[in-house]
Amino acid sequence: MSERVPPADARSDASSSDDPTPLETLEAARDRLETIETRIDDHGADTVEEVATAYRNATDLLEDYVDRATGTGKENFQAYIELEGKFDGLVSELDEDLPERAAFEDALEAIDKRRLSETDFERAHDALKPAAKYADMLDEREAAREALAEARKAANKRLRTLDDEIDERERLLELADADLDAPVERLREPIEDYNEAIREAFEAYRLETSAREVFDLIERSQWYPFVTYERPPDDLLAYVRETPAGEYTIPELLEYADYSRSKLSHYVESADELKRTVATQQTYLEGIDAGALTVDWPPEPEGALRCRTREYQPFVARVGDEDVVAALREVRLLATNRDYDRLQTAAQAVAQLTPTERERLADGRVADELETLRAERERLEDALAVDDPLSSNN
Repeated sequence: MSERVPPADARSDASSSDDPTPLETLEAARDRLETIETRIDDHGADTVEEVATAYRNATDLLEDYVDRATGTGKENFQAYIELEGKFDGLVSELDEDLPERAAFEDALEAIDKRRLSETDFERAHDALKPAAKYADMLDEREAAREALAEARKAANKRLRTLDDEIDERERLLELADADLDAPVERLREPIEDYNEAIREAFEAYRLETSAREVFDLIERSQWYPFVTYERPPDDLLAYVRETPAGEYTIPELLEYADYSRSKLSHYVESADELKRTVATQQTYLEGIDAGALTVDWPPEPEGALRCRTREYQPFVARVGDEDVVAALREVRLLATNRDYDRLQTAAQAVAQLTPTERERLADGRVADELETLRAERERLEDALAVDDPLSSNN
């Protein structure tokens, strides 16, 4: 069974009541971006870019030369000449009607002297302040774009959570119609009988069958999706297949791994190889059991049970005798019973519904939560579609 969703509040996973929801955050981020883009458009996007670029180039020049061009030395004077030439060139290239052009001219005037101090650079920076707002607008637009991207990520994450929560409520509502008094033992008893039989048969199989043959069985299972044995590690698989030690049973190999090297030399060609290969894989070897051939309780829908038992059949026939195969056949026949769906749903309900969930179903809270969650999902999907890059015409 999947992990339960806390039942207290249908939107409890989204945020606390004092925090904005992912939808509110998304809408606020979009409003922020639209606001700054409107400001930029009011000034003219090209104009804002031009002034901002000039401002950044100017401040970069000032910051680059503030230490080199202050002072009375020859190198300081040379740096000043370079700064003044570059700054004058920057101002000269600006359009005459460019907004805030006067700010750049004032900054140039502040450093137009034979000897500069840090105060002169501060005056130049102050003179550029009217142009700073254009660079600030571009910075704000970039920050708003990043905030919108993060808000979209959070909204998409919330959508995935909503899908899980909706699935959980829908599952509960499906179980709400279950007949809790249905005779589920008609399913339970054949499944329990089969599981007990296959466990006993597999234990005997382990004790009697070579590790090589068991590994062949496991390797074959990779072609059967319902038979979920873990494939042996490559080094262990090669050892069992290629050395005489593979003729021993798995319990024997595990026992030998605890022997001293001198004692072990009576049983295998290389004591070191067995210890290196088997002793390091004890957990895997000990975990080879009937688990991959058992049927869970409560059982699956009839189609899945039918497929599972069909895939189990050749493995069960190899591991157990006719009685075990017959027990598996009885489980398969359950899925053909016309009452199977009713009994399976009842078994799911009995096994999965907690008293609290039954109470929430009875008083209608689950249905109300489902409606709320679906509405939230629809609003989020609509909000995300507004500026989805995949749906953009640009």
